Amino acid sequence: MIPTPYYLIDKARLLDNMQKVQRLRERSGAKALLALKCFATWSAFDTMRDYMDGTTSSSLFELRLGREKFGKETHAYSVAWSDREIDEAISYADKIIFNTVGQLERFEGQSAHIQRGLRLNPRFSTSGFDLADPARPFSRLGEWDVAKIMGVIDKITGVMIHYNCENADFDLFDQQLTRIETEFAPVLERLDWVSLGGGIHFTGEGYPIDALADRLKAFSEKFGVQVYLEPGEASITKSTTLEVTVLDLLDNGKKLAIVDSSIEAHMLDLLIYRENAKLPQTGDHDYQICGKSCLAGDIFGDARFPAPLQIGDRISVQDAAGYTMVKKNWFNGVNMPSIAIRELDGSERLVRSFTYEDYASSLS
Repeated sequence: MIPTPYYLIDKARLLDNMQKVQRLRERSGAKALLALKCFATWSAFDTMRDYMDGTTSSSLFELRLGREKFGKETHAYSVAWSDREIDEAISYADKIIFNTVGQLERFEGQSAHIQRGLRLNPRFSTSGFDLADPARPFSRLGEWDVAKIMGVIDKITGVMIHYNCENADFDLFDQQLTRIETEFAPVLERLDWVSLGGGIHFTGEGYPIDALADRLKAFSEKFGVQVYLEPGEASITKSTTLEVTVLDLLDNGKKLAIVDSSIEAHMLDLLIYRENAKLPQTGDHDYQICGKSCLAGDIFGDARFPAPLQIGDRISVQDAAGYTMVKKNWFNGVNMPSIAIRELDGSERLVRSFTYEDYASSLS
């Protein structure tokens, strides 16, 4: 058995998502780019490559990873490119997307030979968290003044609009896209391509994929643009677990189980957004599952089991791919989870483990 903790990527579940991506691409004509900010575990790219058109990035390192490890179309975005990054970024990119008109004009000369885009902020979003809301007051993420954008329209061929966040409501998506069509028509009519970003939960259970595809096709035909989507979470949802082992048990008025992992280090988004991990919920035996770091709030959440837990029992934390491996860290020096893949025949293969040398080399 592979020693815990480790992230376990299930190829069969990943392929189920990829087949939904393929269905959407074929019916709508839209292209799908993997959002590396959510998932960048390149050992899984061989399973994803045939079903997606490339990658989209948020930094120079993500951009380079997409070019070298995925190897298809690369969209290069950054909130702000620096002078020392821009030439290297352009060497990897098929399209470079600037966050502001100021950045576009600053690097106009260097980027003249590739397709350029601008981030458009529609001033609304589906995010329920202020921390993640790109349309929050005084947002730095993109331009929204149509007149200002039209002033540089000849310098760009497309725009990127990222405003969805785990949006499983097709009707809401439809309404908001209609609003974009209305408010930004002068811009959209002058473009060759439009990326509608990520955050559309179209691989979720019961999502009307065909309705989404038809809506995207109608948008594409109305403005004569190539549509792109940037699925991150939708690409890998329910594909991965975090496998952990119970190290200790105690009862301080509530039954607690301490495991060999940490949300602070291994599932940081749970801590940031005050959410619970997806834990077993079957049975009459209740436990709070706790991480092993010294942070008092290092708690995965409450779980239920058919039988009392024992030291050495293994627990699978579900849906542990998105924003986990890309955010894992060395807090407390707790060892990072290994990465493993469950093949289609059911066998499990270890693809990466971490050592003290990795910890030491991350410091100075």
